[in-house]
Parts: sequence; structure tokens; C-alpha cells
Amino acid sequence: MSLLTSDYDYTLPEELIARHPLPNRDGARMLVLHRKTQQIEHLQFRDFPALLEPGGLVVLNNTRVIPARVFSDDRGIELLFLESTDVTTWKCLVKPGRKMRVGHSVSVLGVRGTVTEICPEGERLIRFEGPVDLEAAGEIPLPPYFERAPEPADLERYQTVFATEKGAVAAPTAGLHFTPEILASIPHTFVTLHVGAGTFRPVQADDLSQHRMHSERFHVSPEAAETINAARTITAIGTTTTRVLESLGRPVPAGSGETDIFLHPPCTFGVVDHLLTNFHLPKSTLLMLVSAMAGREFVLEAYREAVALRYRFYSYGDCMLIL
Repeated sequence: MSLLTSDYDYTLPEELIARHPLPNRDGARMLVLHRKTQQIEHLQFRDFPALLEPGGLVVLNNTRVIPARVFSDDRGIELLFLESTDVTTWKCLVKPGRKMRVGHSVSVLGVRGTVTEICPEGERLIRFEGPVDLEAAGEIPLPPYFERAPEPADLERYQTVFATEKGAVAAPTAGLHFTPEILASIPHTFVTLHVGAGTFRPVQADDLSQHRMHSERFHVSPEAAETINAARTITAIGTTTTRVLESLGRPVPAGSGETDIFLHPPCTFGVVDHLLTNFHLPKSTLLMLVSAMAGREFVLEAYREAVALRYRFYSYGDCMLIL
């Protein structure tokens, strides 16, 4: 067990970052970690349904990515619309920040907005004179490591097939592997966590105990809570689903809220039994969450093996199942 950020590092060749999706959603490779035997197995995502236990339940995050990346009418300001506090007020990340101090204005599709507050993490609260039509003004905010602009295919492929609840600025990427056919073949339910830009924020502290997690909004319906509590085992699809469930504990209550839970060694899991997730950035909070579930040394061994076998990494990459 380590609380040093530097102990969650690994070397990734640049060419293993998957910058485009595979032709088929379910075509990914799947590295399986068997915790009891400490064995690593190499399968395909299509094998996932066969590995579920009798009485088990799959829980997925049905958030939908909004076209949150917007440029001002004069192209001088880039805005990332994070969340709305009312119909006309948004919390935004802006570039360059020096041009967006309190009282400064910006125009999006002719709708004028003024900075009313600078938040502690640098986001701007911007009050617009009317609603901003993000569907018309914005584009899908792809992860920065793609190092490319959105393409037409991203409009479909950077959303899960079950994405219904608008509000995320990043996709819950473990869910991108599912097709309607695979989803229909397994017992499942949904929770909602609107993934924020903080998912890409690096850990700045040398000691994990000093890192402050970003907060994200979630919702669990009464039907989902009842289904989860009746299940024999829970397989969470992605770190976002895991954060919702572990924030609430057993029995999982219905309702809405925010979570800033930071799951890292040596924490234990009270709701989630198994986890399907993609491969994460070095020294990221997501890699630390996975290490808490499967053990840091075992996870890093698996990552080294994945690199050696040329797995595809990050959002459009291959996946890992922890059993």
C-alpha cells in the first residue's frame, strides 16, 4: 500500500493511445484480473456476459455528453460549459482566463454573457442574457490526449448506446463497449453521474491524502436502488458508477446528490464486487481507484503486460475486468 503519487506511474508508448474508436463497439480486447488467484487472462469484451455470476447485476452510468465546448462569436474565447445553476447561468472553464475577469463579457450565437464570479478552482460563473443553445453552438469535448478536433463519428461513438441523461462533459468510457444486443443479454440497471472536467485533472500533491477530489452530481432512481439492493453481486461499469455506489454504501438509497469521494489504497469496497474499466492515465485518480480494488502491484503488473501486448489505452481503448 502506498500513498505516494509517484508509485502510481507507468510508461506508455505514445502510439498505444487510442485516438479513434474501433469499427465495432464490442471489438475491444479485455484483460481480466482474477484477484483470488492473482492470474491475468486475455479475452475479448464479447466474452463479458459469460463471466457474470448467477444473481449478479451490472450497473451502468447513463449520463450523456453534452456539446459543451464552445467558442465565442469572435473566436477569441474558448468555453467549456460545465454545469448550469439556472436557465441562463453556467459554470464554465475559459481560455484565456485573463480575458474573462469579473465584469468581462462574451457573446455566443449573439447571446451576451457576463462573468459574475471566479470560483476557487478557476471556473467562471457566467450569466447570459438568455438561454444558450449548446446543440447549435457547441461541439463534443473530446479528451485532451486525443490531440485532434471532433469528427462526425465522435457524435455517436463518444456516447454510450444507453446515454439518456444530459449533463456530462466526458463519456463514462467503460460503457462505450456495450451494444444494444449485449446490454439486452445481461441483468442491468442504471445510475447517473455527470462526469466533469475534473476527471482529467492531474494529482498535484505528492501525498494522496493531500489531494482534493472534484465534485460530481449523481442520481439513483427508486427502481435502481431496489434492484441494486436485491442483487447478489454488483459489477460496476466504470469508475463513475463505482464512485456513486461507494459514496452511498449499503443499502443503496434512492435520491440525488454530489460526491467527491476519492477511492485509493487502502480503502475497501462495500457495494461493488467487480469492475469493468478502461486503461487510465499514469498517476491519475482513476488508476488509484483501480489499484484500491485489485492491489497496486497487481494492477501495475497488468498494465505492463498490456503495454507489452500492445493493448489500446484510454477512452477509445481496450478494457480491463476485475473479478
